[in-house]
Amino acid sequence: MINLANINVILTGATGGIGSEILNKLIKCDANVIATGTNEEKLNKLKKNFPNIIIKKFDISNHSLIESFIDECNKDFNNKIDVLINNAGITKDNLSIRMKDDEWNKVIEINLTSTFLMSKNTIKKMLKNKNGKIINITSVVAHTGNLGQSNYAASKAGIVGMSKSLAIEYGKKNIKINCISPGFIKSDMTDKINEDYIQKLREKISLDKFGIPEDVANAVIFLSSSMSDYITGETIHVNGGMYFS
Repeated sequence: MINLANINVILTGATGGIGSEILNKLIKCDANVIATGTNEEKLNKLKKNFPNIIIKKFDISNHSLIESFIDECNKDFNNKIDVLINNAGITKDNLSIRMKDDEWNKVIEINLTSTFLMSKNTIKKMLKNKNGKIINITSVVAHTGNLGQSNYAASKAGIVGMSKSLAIEYGKKNIKINCISPGFIKSDMTDKINEDYIQKLREKISLDKFGIPEDVANAVIFLSSSMSDYITGETIHVNGGMYFS
C-alpha cells in the first residue's frame, strides 16, 4: 500500500462515483483531504463515512471565488498544499447543430476554465514550497471524439493541452502536472445503457469489459505518491485498451 501520510490533498467532485472512490483510496493511504462538491447531502454522508476529512461545499463554476477558496484551503493545510485533484466536471450532450450556446459555454466554463483557475491559484501556493502535484481527470473522448459530445470532448482535450503547458512552465519549480484519461467506467449511468449498445462498446475495448472507479483511483494514488516524482506533462490512459495513444 502506498503511504500518503502528511500529504495534503484537495479533491473536487468528491461525491461522484469516481470521486468517492478516489477519496476512499486517499483515506486508506493516510492522506489529509479537503473534499469538495455541490451536493450538501452527499457531502455530509462523506463526512459521516470519513470523519477525519475536511468537507467544503463549493461550486467551481464560481470563478470569482476560486482564489479565496484556495486561500482558505491553504490555511487549513498550514500553507502546504501537496496535491490538487481536478475531478469535477459536467456533460451537456447534444448533436453539434442542435447544441445551444449555453450547452457549449457551460461545459467549457466548468470543465476547462474552472480547472485552469483551480490549477493557477493552487500553483501560486505550491511555488512558495517549490513542490506540488496537480492531477487532472480528462476522458478518452478527449482523444477520440464522441457522438453528441463536441463540447465535452473539446473541454477535456483542452485540459490535456493546458496540463502540458503548465508542466513546462513549472517543472523547474518541482511542480508536476499530469492527466488521467478514463475510458468507459462502470457507474449508475452505464447500468442504464441497453445491452445491445453495451456489447458494441465492449467490442471496442481490448480487455472486453468496462472499468470500475477503483481503476481510476489507483492511477490517482500513483500520481499523488513519490513513485511518480519523475513524471510530468503526461496522460495515463485508463481505458482497458479502448484507445492507444
